[in-house]
Amino acid sequence: MTKRLLIIGFVWPEPKSSAAGSRMMQLIEAFHSNDYNITFASTCAKKDNAFDLSSLDIQQVSIKLNNSSFDEFIKELNPEIVVFDRFMVEEQFGWRVAEQCPDALRILDTEDLHCLRKGREQALKDESVFNKSYLFNEVSKREIASIYRCDVSLIISEEEIEILKNQFKVGNHLLYYLPFLIEPLSSEAKRKLPKIKEREHFISIGNFLHPPNYDAVLFLKSKIWPLIREKLPKAEIHIYGAYASEKVNQLHNEKEGFLIKGFTDDVNFVMQNAKVCLAPLRFGAGLKGKLIDAMTNGTPCVMTSIATEGMFGGFEPNGFIADEVQEFANKAVELYTDKIFWNGKQKNGFLVMNARFDKQLFVSDFIYKINAIQNNLKVHRLDNFTGQMLQHHTTQSTKFMSKWIEEKNKNN
Repeated sequence: MTKRLLIIGFVWPEPKSSAAGSRMMQLIEAFHSNDYNITFASTCAKKDNAFDLSSLDIQQVSIKLNNSSFDEFIKELNPEIVVFDRFMVEEQFGWRVAEQCPDALRILDTEDLHCLRKGREQALKDESVFNKSYLFNEVSKREIASIYRCDVSLIISEEEIEILKNQFKVGNHLLYYLPFLIEPLSSEAKRKLPKIKEREHFISIGNFLHPPNYDAVLFLKSKIWPLIREKLPKAEIHIYGAYASEKVNQLHNEKEGFLIKGFTDDVNFVMQNAKVCLAPLRFGAGLKGKLIDAMTNGTPCVMTSIATEGMFGGFEPNGFIADEVQEFANKAVELYTDKIFWNGKQKNGFLVMNARFDKQLFVSDFIYKINAIQNNLKVHRLDNFTGQMLQHHTTQSTKFMSKWIEEKNKNN
């Protein structure tokens, strides 16, 4: 029997613009391949880069915030499963789902731990060491409450699973590890990739609306690139990413070989033509889509430890890890100029991709897990009294604020 699934998106998925967009499409395809009848809804306006979900026969619905029309919509749809895309969406719609469809399985897709990213960003601004006082921030209180209110939360990084279990004491039964779900790399696909002598220049990529990416570009421009350029005066760095603002474009400098390229419609093409990918992230969370793109296209990387978090497990990285500026620059030059190092690091990346992110390793187990929880939902919820308590208390303030805004809008 076909099951009805509702995904409430923070935005419409843009797989060519961000790792979050790619992740959402991977989730959609996992459910789609298992014959779920999917409806995707969002309050956000659809942008030009949004994926055409109708090509997958997915119903697309525009919904409103603080409006009881959503109650009527979801009651009529009556989904067996509801996926919230990030905790902010669960805050806005979770109480309505619980009221109208109490037996629907509620899944939170965290994308990454927002509280972890925010805490690290603040520690960087304060020039302080990141610790519990930064982790236990205002966003944490909201995000962890959302995790408890849902029946299961999808966590993209093993590191974040450990943080949730050890620092926040979230029960293991509420968490499910589901990383990026990638098509395995075949021997033929690897053979067809350009060799080191057919590539040139450095590349860095990331959606500019995402604060860690913008910070990384500034860090690259001011601290790292001058040191690389000193030793490789003919090399260029090509910076790609969606939504480049004027302040980003002002960093473009042809004399310095620092080129802002902006949005690319084909990340594989630009990544395959680059010799080395640079990912000097100083804060962030989750898994880095740029490293997945690099490994898929056989492009070795130099990256900070923040960039590598949750990526390699016990495997060797597809490049060098460096947090200090001079070491980062030295390793970039070494990787760019040493064919033996380059080929070895490329092979590491291929191994990591097929051993850790092959979707065939995860999708069937994920669907089995979802079915198992759904078939024993009452028992599952009995083991989550904290979630019941939070559903009772915290959603009341959200609920009545939303109702107040709705009445206010009517009067206006």
